[in-house]
Amino acid sequence: MNHRCLMIQGTTSDAGKSTLVTGLCRVLKRCGVRVAPFKPQNMALNSAVTIDGGEIGRAQALQAQAAGLAPHSDMNPVLLKPNSDIGTQVIIHGHAVANNMQAREYHDYKRIARDAVLVSYQRLAAAYEAIIVEGAGSPADINLREGDIANMGFAEAVDCPVVLIADIDRGGVFAHLVGTLALLSETEQARVVGFVINRFRGDESLLEPGLRWLEHRTGKPVLGVLPYLHGLHLDSEDSISREHAANAPSHTALRVIVPVLPHISNHTDFDPLRVHPQVDFRYVELGEAPPACDVIMLPGSKSVRADLAWLRTHGWGNYLQHHLRYGGKLVGICGGFQMLGQRINDPLGIEGPAGESPGLGWLDFDTELQSHKQLRNVGGTLTLDGSTVTGYEIHAGISRGPALQRSFATLNDNRPDGAISADGQILGTYLHGLFETPSACAALLRWAGLPEPMPNNHAAQREQAIDRVADAVDEHLDLSLIFKLLDLHLPMRKSR
Repeated sequence: MNHRCLMIQGTTSDAGKSTLVTGLCRVLKRCGVRVAPFKPQNMALNSAVTIDGGEIGRAQALQAQAAGLAPHSDMNPVLLKPNSDIGTQVIIHGHAVANNMQAREYHDYKRIARDAVLVSYQRLAAAYEAIIVEGAGSPADINLREGDIANMGFAEAVDCPVVLIADIDRGGVFAHLVGTLALLSETEQARVVGFVINRFRGDESLLEPGLRWLEHRTGKPVLGVLPYLHGLHLDSEDSISREHAANAPSHTALRVIVPVLPHISNHTDFDPLRVHPQVDFRYVELGEAPPACDVIMLPGSKSVRADLAWLRTHGWGNYLQHHLRYGGKLVGICGGFQMLGQRINDPLGIEGPAGESPGLGWLDFDTELQSHKQLRNVGGTLTLDGSTVTGYEIHAGISRGPALQRSFATLNDNRPDGAISADGQILGTYLHGLFETPSACAALLRWAGLPEPMPNNHAAQREQAIDRVADAVDEHLDLSLIFKLLDLHLPMRKSR
């Protein structure tokens, strides 16, 4: 087998693939190994802008950070961003090549996507000592196996060993592992070199009989049992985390809510607020009555007109009017910002059927969606108080109108960004990740009504979380076998 890479596949979505790859990248980096993450194909609405001006899944950007690297489009050569129940934007090597591609069309397109995957992998393999590869979903999805480039299809193409990970917190972990293995072909089964059990709570000795049974039944080793890490907050690939901070906010906390739009994207924007000790942050689900709050934040969307129609259908138009009438603050980020304007026009059908929709009408500007997507890592200053802000832009819309003369920020290339209403109650921006800059986060919380925001360095918290995962991997996995599979020498390390 290829001893330059190791692939982590899961028995289910959310089994822990992304987290394990993150931990392994940090462990290898600590050992002085030049390592890079790789995910052949990703379906996710949380994305990041790369150093080469492309777009990849947010989880791969996190894994790059764990490896001590700047994110690059080769780390996730195929990114699928659903913009309807049947249509998907296809991004190859960081740039969109198709909008609203349907599943049958993509099935025929997989040959081209496969070539892109192998080109990116070969470039990474030539530049790094080790590649840690993340699969997608489950390799046992029978309906997706033909032409597969996300799991065993890739592993077989590059002759890569595979570790299967399963989440014991879901229940049925042994059935997940044995069943997944049974649904693979003989050559694929031979490629699986061991198992990892994730998110275990309690006394591991009580699990020991099951582990020995699993090894006897399959003839494959259990490489380790990773513990449930309470309060772990890492950038989500797609699913929205409902886990709150360890310390509950006080009754004087700023109350912030975000509607979970059907096509919500880049909700990682709100992670710094979700764990802020002075913020009572809540996502509001479909059909759930919005609670009283100080601030409503409209998130990014992969299908802005459809999600705006969803808001209106579910009574959010009246709720937002009531919220503003009684002095509440309103924030729109990216797609949410576009909703605040007068009109949203999609003449080319970029995000769905071509057409135009009226916006919420609180800011005087119009937006037109164009085929070329804006992809930038940016910095600048807030017009609120001159605070520094950094972030990134990922949007197809171009907004124009008088409201933009009262900009939210001035970027370092002298471009204005966003808008603030004349009464200071509403603001919008195209900047994702703006709450990660401590000064900008504090300025926005003061604007929202929090008199003395506490310092909150989310970047440092993310680093600590990566190290926490790496420590668990270091302690609970058989790293000697991992290093052997990668044809690497495991260095001697001091005991903890």
